[in-house]
Amino acid sequence: MEYFLELFAGGLTRGSIYALIALGYTMVYGIIELINFAHGEIYMIGAFTALIVSSVLAMSGMSGVSALVLASIVAVVYASAYGFTVEKIAYKPLRRAPRLSPLISAIGMSIFLQNYVLLAQTPDFLPFPNLLPELPLPEAFGNIIGSTELIILLTTAVIMGGLTLVIKFTKMGKAMRATAQDRDMAMLVGINVNRVISNTFVIGSALAAVGGILIASHVGRVNFFIGFIAGIKAFTAAVLGGIGSIPGAVLGGLVLGLTESFATGYVSSDYEDVFAFALLIVILILRPTGLLGRAAAPKV
Repeated sequence: MEYFLELFAGGLTRGSIYALIALGYTMVYGIIELINFAHGEIYMIGAFTALIVSSVLAMSGMSGVSALVLASIVAVVYASAYGFTVEKIAYKPLRRAPRLSPLISAIGMSIFLQNYVLLAQTPDFLPFPNLLPELPLPEAFGNIIGSTELIILLTTAVIMGGLTLVIKFTKMGKAMRATAQDRDMAMLVGINVNRVISNTFVIGSALAAVGGILIASHVGRVNFFIGFIAGIKAFTAAVLGGIGSIPGAVLGGLVLGLTESFATGYVSSDYEDVFAFALLIVILILRPTGLLGRAAAPKV
């Protein structure tokens, strides 16, 4: 039973990271119907930025929670700026183009950012310090879930709760929902659609950066390719839950994380990806719109 609970906690931790990244995919798709394949690279850039900032702070004698907060703020701002810039350069000029054009642009931007970090840093894995503080956990509780995993789960829950409140109750959130429902009508009623789209990229990039910091602290290393793998898994989670649905992205991330965790624990780590993508295929066969997705209403 304890082994099952350990796998369950590990799956929730992994799934919560997938969910954070998947939110960026699903928010962008819900508003402009674009798959931002460069989103995983924003996650990677957030992790690298936190590594650089934390290294500088360590040399200056700062560590602990103060270093974590400062490194996280810088990484989130820097990754958000990248997301904003990518949208303006690679996607905005192609909004009225055939749908294949922005897709190719997104893939090209992903490859560009990968190689940019590869040349600017190193192709090797770099050690990432554990910035997350140790919590005094009971011994029985600590055998099932570690301090780092608990912090990841709590941070993810708080962020997702805050995002839900922003989207439901703020003026910006209402503008995002209106733009997602009908972009042209939103423009007619005075909503600045360009600003809404930019804000969506910024929020999604910030969430990805937080995910990058959390998982890098947990795993203890980063390299230029981590964004591609995490991005593919997060995209799978978004499709699994229902692309365009924010609750679906969260549910898809958790389901995918638990599937991988139990497959690794009870079968073999070699089949981790096999089970994940097999689950996606089965869900899409039985429910093509995903777990919480809705079929698009016909336009007349």
